[in-house]
Amino acid sequence: MNNFLVPTDFSETSKNAARFAANLANVVPDTQLILFNVFDTIEAGSDATPLESDDATRQTIMELALESVKTELSSITSAPMKSVVEEKHHFVDTLDRYIRHNSIQLVVMGITGGSKLEQVFVGSNTLSLIERQVAPVMIVPPNAKFKGAKNIMLISDFKNVDKTIPLHDLKNVLRLFNANLHIVNVNAEHYVQITKEYQVERAKMEKMLEEFNPEFYFIRMYNFMEPINQFVEDKDIDLIITIPKHHSFLSHFFKTTHTSKLAYQSNVPIIAVHS
Repeated sequence: MNNFLVPTDFSETSKNAARFAANLANVVPDTQLILFNVFDTIEAGSDATPLESDDATRQTIMELALESVKTELSSITSAPMKSVVEEKHHFVDTLDRYIRHNSIQLVVMGITGGSKLEQVFVGSNTLSLIERQVAPVMIVPPNAKFKGAKNIMLISDFKNVDKTIPLHDLKNVLRLFNANLHIVNVNAEHYVQITKEYQVERAKMEKMLEEFNPEFYFIRMYNFMEPINQFVEDKDIDLIITIPKHHSFLSHFFKTTHTSKLAYQSNVPIIAVHS
């Protein structure tokens, strides 16, 4: 069974991510949604008197709230769902532990915390979870509406692909969807014909991913995000896969203005598959 872990804090952005996951479950066979909440523990008041709501009561409240989310999602999908509520020690640590002890194929998270993507990602729980490299993470923009999963774009730098692409994890993600795979590279050095180095890397990747019949695109452009945005529109891209290799790459990628526009205006979810 494919287990999609959906953390929620009951904000509208996290609920939207849950709705997206529910729609996704309709096109990915044999999928279970796991709604996951980590609640804050309650400490005594400043005068050491106990507060009205103890931890057990708060857990019950969170469980009821998750049941309400499940009821809403049941109008979208008939996929099985279950709820998990855990006491908070450290949010990312709790998620990490749960993922490692359960078979999780995909984590689906919304964007919360601010209107600018750089404010949300740098130092955020989402970025921290991606850095843990425990599971692929889908980042759902706050206004994303599910249109399908027919076209997937994989962004690659085409450098040492046989060593830098996490082939096992990438294939597992691609196998979830019966989609057209578009592999894209943007570089100012591209001319009429790609260089021998790029041809070699393309041949490697074509063989590595031959079961998905990939199509390749080499775009000559100085601005990285402008052609990416245009490609999303032209090819009706539903999902974008990135392979962040280290923290600085991910920070740079998500801090650009064009990426902010991509996430907030094109409504295309991004899947980070760790290298």
